[in-house]
Amino acid sequence: MWPPTEADDGEADFAADFPLHRARVAIVGLGLIGGSLALALQGQCAALLGVDPSPKARALAQASGALDAISDDPAALLPAADVVILAAPVRTILALLDALPSWQPSPAIVLDVGSTKTAITTRMAALPPRFDPIGGHPMAGKEHGGFAHAEANLFRDAPFVLTPLSRTTPRARAFALTLAGALQARPLWLDATTHDRHAAAISHLPYLLSLALTLSTPPEAARIAGPGFRSTTRLAASPPHMMADILTTNRRPVLEALRHFRTTLDALETALANDDPRALKALLAEGPPQRHRLLTTPPPGEP
Repeated sequence: MWPPTEADDGEADFAADFPLHRARVAIVGLGLIGGSLALALQGQCAALLGVDPSPKARALAQASGALDAISDDPAALLPAADVVILAAPVRTILALLDALPSWQPSPAIVLDVGSTKTAITTRMAALPPRFDPIGGHPMAGKEHGGFAHAEANLFRDAPFVLTPLSRTTPRARAFALTLAGALQARPLWLDATTHDRHAAAISHLPYLLSLALTLSTPPEAARIAGPGFRSTTRLAASPPHMMADILTTNRRPVLEALRHFRTTLDALETALANDDPRALKALLAEGPPQRHRLLTTPPPGEP
């Protein structure tokens, strides 16, 4: 565990100009996302610090040479940081936000990279005034977690959703845009509710479908599995504890996405059950153009 320390409750006095090369950045959580952030930001900050309770994660991070200092104790490193990036499972981020004031006595920008945003930004709103919080979610990842799978180019060309709070300052907004640029990601402004609804449709539902397909496939059928089966079941290999956090903190949007999907699945089942090739072909014909529209629509919320 990471023990808290006593801290004051002073207010922040943030300067407007804050380039990345002057920032002392602490990444709390050195898994796939936190590790990839460290590798991507190596050499771009005044100091790059890493915190993780896992000896394995710390050893891998140390071996990478990306970080200037690494510890299992946030209280040992966070006071030296003026930017804190929380890169952990969602419920861990919520706990970290509760403990952050006791670890970090000085003003700091606080950015998270969690997969759901409403619960996190709500918790951020309760931080003392010395903190300048902003939510974030780089839409990048792999089915396998951990620093061992981290890579510097993970965020290249990926959307980086930014979800500011009403209290988020122009300085924090500008820094978040600078960070996205340093990662070669595409920044995208959304409110937390919209992010969670969209993420349920394009990320959380696909995981559940991949899992359901994996669990319902007869083992003997796997002998003839090809690339289609491998690609559609890839997400089922995602870390269960991470996905449980995501699903339970985004429960209502995920349930709505499931209901919407079930409507389409029911229509396909009805066409097959009724031996209605015309209805079936009509549904199948909607797939290619709709996929094209989904993947070529310009993203809203460009900064």
